[in-house]
Amino acid sequence: MTTYVYDFAQGNKDQKDLLGGKGANLAEMTNLGLPVPPGFTITTEACRAFLEHGSEPGDLAAEVSKHLARLEEAMGRRLGDPTDPLLVSVRSGAKHSMPGMMDTVLNIGLNDESVHGLASQSDDERFAMDSYRRLLQMFGATVLGIEDEVFSTELDELKRRKDTTADLDLDVDDLRELVSAFKKAIEEHAGRPFPQDPREQMDLAVRAVFDSWNTPRAVLYRRQEQIAEDGGTAVNIQAMVFGNRGMTSGSGVAFTRDPASGAQGVYGDYLQNAQGEDVVAGIRNTVSLADLGEIDQKSHDELLGIMQTLEEHYRDMCDIEFTIELGKLWMLQTRVGKRTPEAAFRIAADMVGEGLIDLDEALGRVNGAQLAQLMFPRFDESAERTLLARGMNASPGAAVGKAVFDWATAVEWADRGEDVILVRKETSPDDLHGMVVAKGILTSRGGKTSHAAVVARGMGRTCVCGAEALDVDVREARFTVRDGKTIHEGDVISIDGTTGEVFDGAVPVAASHVVQYFEGQQVDDPAVSAVARLMEHADSKRRLLVRTNADTAEDAARARRFGAQGIGLCRTEHMFLGERRELVENLIVADDEAGQRKALDALLPLQRQDFIEILEAMDGLPVTIRLIDPPLHEFLPDFTELSVAMALADTRGHRKKRQRKLLEAVRRLHEQNPMLGLRGVRLGIVIPGLFTMQARAILEAAAARVRDGGDPHPEIMIPLVASVRELEIVKQRIVDVAREVRDETGVDLSFSIGTMIELPRAALTADKIAAAAEFFSFGTNDLTQMTWGFSRDDVEAAFFGAYLDQGIFPVSPFESLDTEGVGSLVRTAAARGREARPDLHLGICGEHGGDPASIHFFDEVGLDYVSCSPFRVPVARLEAGRSSVGGD
Repeated sequence: MTTYVYDFAQGNKDQKDLLGGKGANLAEMTNLGLPVPPGFTITTEACRAFLEHGSEPGDLAAEVSKHLARLEEAMGRRLGDPTDPLLVSVRSGAKHSMPGMMDTVLNIGLNDESVHGLASQSDDERFAMDSYRRLLQMFGATVLGIEDEVFSTELDELKRRKDTTADLDLDVDDLRELVSAFKKAIEEHAGRPFPQDPREQMDLAVRAVFDSWNTPRAVLYRRQEQIAEDGGTAVNIQAMVFGNRGMTSGSGVAFTRDPASGAQGVYGDYLQNAQGEDVVAGIRNTVSLADLGEIDQKSHDELLGIMQTLEEHYRDMCDIEFTIELGKLWMLQTRVGKRTPEAAFRIAADMVGEGLIDLDEALGRVNGAQLAQLMFPRFDESAERTLLARGMNASPGAAVGKAVFDWATAVEWADRGEDVILVRKETSPDDLHGMVVAKGILTSRGGKTSHAAVVARGMGRTCVCGAEALDVDVREARFTVRDGKTIHEGDVISIDGTTGEVFDGAVPVAASHVVQYFEGQQVDDPAVSAVARLMEHADSKRRLLVRTNADTAEDAARARRFGAQGIGLCRTEHMFLGERRELVENLIVADDEAGQRKALDALLPLQRQDFIEILEAMDGLPVTIRLIDPPLHEFLPDFTELSVAMALADTRGHRKKRQRKLLEAVRRLHEQNPMLGLRGVRLGIVIPGLFTMQARAILEAAAARVRDGGDPHPEIMIPLVASVRELEIVKQRIVDVAREVRDETGVDLSFSIGTMIELPRAALTADKIAAAAEFFSFGTNDLTQMTWGFSRDDVEAAFFGAYLDQGIFPVSPFESLDTEGVGSLVRTAAARGREARPDLHLGICGEHGGDPASIHFFDEVGLDYVSCSPFRVPVARLEAGRSSVGGD
């Protein structure tokens, strides 16, 4: 028979799945001999049974009665006894701390009779009435679902009549009046009187805890934190101790270290003559733990001793809740405390120095998400600010600059030293130049996987997307806040990519010391020292290499400073935008092979110089260069705009031959779904000169670097291969070009040719493709699109919200790898590829290469490296190390 209830003394801290975090830690403190009011825990299994069947398990009531009888025996009082009542608290307690769960209900067991018994036993009628009104308020709001404002309004009105703002100024008659008002409010709003039966009070509170598992705020929190939906919550029933029994009583919360900075030394707040909820609610100003030493030295010293015991026992920073009743200290809760990223690194490193944990465990206690937060600049929280709008927090950080509304203006203003924020309805590849120079990107449309968001994260740019309250008018170079202010080009705005907030004017920014450290600067900061120590250990432990996705020498150089061990993806299509776009247009509109050759000859030296600079920045390290991939139409003008321009030109008698050719090319190359059309290897087969020009540029650049004393390691990657025959055709052309370059330069080049695995067919036929490929790089962005049948640019706004809300997936598969589906293809391709070619080199260059959870999967599958944006290289290094030591 299933056991649903455990006394505190029957559990331990390792039973969080069964007893919840709160119950497991209460059990642990009890077993340590600390002063814990006795009680018992109803397990998460009982909650899951309730949620499944809609009612409590049949044996639960009897088990609760048995444990309640033990508690009554231990305390020498019965629940709700009219003469000497035992009172209990009912608290929720899931495995993970969840702010969305049910609030605590204190003083259960009080009713119209037992309140007089409490007054008699305590010799304090005011205390008894104060406890009763608290129960009525908590029970009404938390268990019966009455708006808390109903009770707070009554309380505020009474204090107004008494001409006071402090609860302590209310006398026993005032509290008796308040009890009567609260009881009437409950009957009016709940349609039933407050239950006078103490056991009914307790049972209803337990049921309310179970129900709270599926409240909207609890569901939202679990989804945000990626907590499993089927865990359920435990319920803790504990004998009451009272902090509201006069000035020798009180309640407080404390931390064994500073949870904000990680600095050593106890931190906490104490409130005299108050119950625990008062401290959290902030009804009065608290005092520090140092002040508690002046108020009650005995309790203060005992508390500090217990805090040291708990930290040494848990080997981590703990937070605690405590109550002092008439000079007697009681421990109500402890847990491993939540902390800021800065504190996480400092505490982990400090505890290694103190001998509490080793470096492997310290590495497991921090994570890449925390490191990323430390790397982004933040706004000064103490500064005044004027909020304009809120959008999606697409890419963290703080950015301040003048609003500009097109990429050309962004480049122009940035060149003259201005900080700019690029504001668009949504971005496209054409905006790349502006995105590169902008301090931040703001869009009124799109979400976390939109073009703006993906590119911004890749470049480490702050980005707020989908700020729907903004009406962006690009033509007039302005945006108007709905029912609010208009921001014109040149006006300064500030965007917070961590919160999604948009502010008017310049909000002061605090620079990240961690980024300064990765850039090679000397920084005197304890948090930076902690980061450095744990990064060094991560590098010593990790098996996975970490490369970067970089398209420019500047990005490559920065990534190398950040610890990149090569380039895993250099996207050559980004090199054809801006001023070079016209050269690609010339290639597309060429009438014959000679015209194509002329266009390619113009592009060749530009490409060669690009690769010389990138190979120089990564000298001695591998550089994987992907041949051009996007559809050709992306390099041509918009069909509608061009048609209108041509119509106007015809009307005025201005016939433009080039525009007409462009229009014909746009019409010819138009595709219903360009991402599934003429792109990747298909483009290289249909227009072979484009790929061979790029291959020549790469190999000539490598030869130039060798002649200059460099050590280039180019890897030429052919994109979108589905058939080994496609790869063989293009590979042979590259080999022929390499032979020509060797003959022309006299340099015997070392290079490799491989492919990007981004189609399901390629993954499933990887053994055949490996016969012609020296390396695979998994393009998980497109592999995710192809596997799910999703167009990343279209689906998020259409239905991702509904999919997330209904739990079809816990997080966007473009943010974190779908290990069941897409991951299965990666696993299959890796195994089949290496079966055919044991020395096959395997990497991943999709956006998932910088995602912590995905990195652990790639390590487990056995890839050789991950590649990510320069900004995320330290994150990948850290997570690769954590994966090796078993960090979650």
